[in-house]
Amino acid sequence: MSNEQSGYGTGVRREKIDARDWMVGGGEMGKLIRSMDWSKTPLGPIELWSQSLRTTVSLCLASNFPIALAWGPKHVQIYNDGYWPICGEKHPGSMGQDFTECWAAPWPVIGEVFARALAGETSFLENQRMFLDRNGYLEETFFTFSFSPIRDDAGVAGLFHPVTETTSRMLSERRTRALRDLAARAGKAQTTEEAFTLAAQTLSEYQLDLPFALFYLFDNRATEARLIASTGLPQERAAGGAVVELGAPEDSAWQLAEVARNGHEQLVDDLEARFGQLSCGEYPESVKQALALPITPPGCERPVGALVAGVSPRLALNETYRTFFDLLAAAITSEVANARAYEEERKRAEALAEIDRAKTAFFSNVSHEFRTPLTLMLGPLEEELSECVSPLPTARRERLGTAHRNSLRLLKLVNTLLDFSRIEAGRTQASYEPTDLSAYTAELASVFRSAVEKAALTLVVDCPVLPEPVYVDREMWEKIVLNLLSNAFKHTFEGGITVSLQWIGEYAELTVADSGVGIPKTELPRLFERFHRVKGAKSRTHEGAGIGLALV
Repeated sequence: MSNEQSGYGTGVRREKIDARDWMVGGGEMGKLIRSMDWSKTPLGPIELWSQSLRTTVSLCLASNFPIALAWGPKHVQIYNDGYWPICGEKHPGSMGQDFTECWAAPWPVIGEVFARALAGETSFLENQRMFLDRNGYLEETFFTFSFSPIRDDAGVAGLFHPVTETTSRMLSERRTRALRDLAARAGKAQTTEEAFTLAAQTLSEYQLDLPFALFYLFDNRATEARLIASTGLPQERAAGGAVVELGAPEDSAWQLAEVARNGHEQLVDDLEARFGQLSCGEYPESVKQALALPITPPGCERPVGALVAGVSPRLALNETYRTFFDLLAAAITSEVANARAYEEERKRAEALAEIDRAKTAFFSNVSHEFRTPLTLMLGPLEEELSECVSPLPTARRERLGTAHRNSLRLLKLVNTLLDFSRIEAGRTQASYEPTDLSAYTAELASVFRSAVEKAALTLVVDCPVLPEPVYVDREMWEKIVLNLLSNAFKHTFEGGITVSLQWIGEYAELTVADSGVGIPKTELPRLFERFHRVKGAKSRTHEGAGIGLALV
């Protein structure tokens, strides 16, 4: 090549300059450039390079920032140590190669800005997604870079190309979004199956990292796996269909038996050999690898299921990618654990409700059985006590009186149980009528005056006249007032009881207060809970089923 040729038609004869005189250092790429026979490239022998090229190469090699140059009409590529990793397996052949040939794969993305730079306009792209074939396959990458024209006397002699690879950061942000969305959506699941289904729906939006995902649920004996949800692959493409017998030949496709047995993830290679072409998402290439990941909630000795996740054919399964899969399995495991906890809580609530229903039914049935003999027993007792012709001796009369009072008390309890069971069954209907509620409440409260005064207590009834009648079911109101007063009297040993009825805006408010033993703060939330009684509470009597306040 003549000197004129090496000057790209400038007609200037160049003086030979030894590269050792101007190219000092430059790291590994400096050594490579000095060792190459540049006479076989369009740039010609290194000794005849133009001053502008020598200066630009020196600046490039002296920088720690990844920089490449594309020089001359053939866009000969020269780069420094920082740019070297970007070339991947293309290096060292990429040194001195035509830039447009070296980067033909991403040319649909960078071609336009490259041409603009050749025309003299600097171009800049930030976090640009592109696909490079630097490692033997099309790889998804992200770069921030610019193309700037380098001018000499003849015009644009080449392009200055600083570049930063942002692949790790962009992939990390995308995968973080996937984990965030997964937690937000699958966190609403109330069953394991629903957790898998919601997870599949979420991950269907992230097929760039997860070409496909299969969610299997193991049975209690870990003898079979049932496909609950999937994304990216039709169900018929999943090995063994909807149900896989663990350990059977069809199970070897995803190695689910291994996952179920040892609880460790399994790398499944050679998917093309197992299933043929497995193209998923926007890429035409077949998925070649998958990971079978165990789902083992806390407290479980072995996995309850497995996630089979496809590996993108345009991403290397490096440590960062594997960490994403681990975090994905951990997030799904957490959601399954929450769903299982919800299921257990629901089952406990259903069991308690069933016990409650059984208890209510029992009391209802027993109450019906008790009511008839009690009524038959009270009749003769009342007849004996009201006998005037041949009155009973005092001692016998007192004994029968005691039996009569306790029979009435038992009948009252039975009737209360029946009332409560009717309310529970929805068979009770209120019959409202306008009532002078002040007078009616005072009348009901007076029933207790004798018993209260006999116990050396005071009973204050503060029921001023209300501005209008109040519509109530008189029978129900009676039960409310008498139950509250009975409860107050039972637990009050000194002081007194106050019953007040006040008009508040558009309604009447009944208050029953006492100076009794009180209720522990821990028991207040259960105050109106049926069948609940405060243990150890001081009381005048201990009969009752704990439904008085619940009935109120």
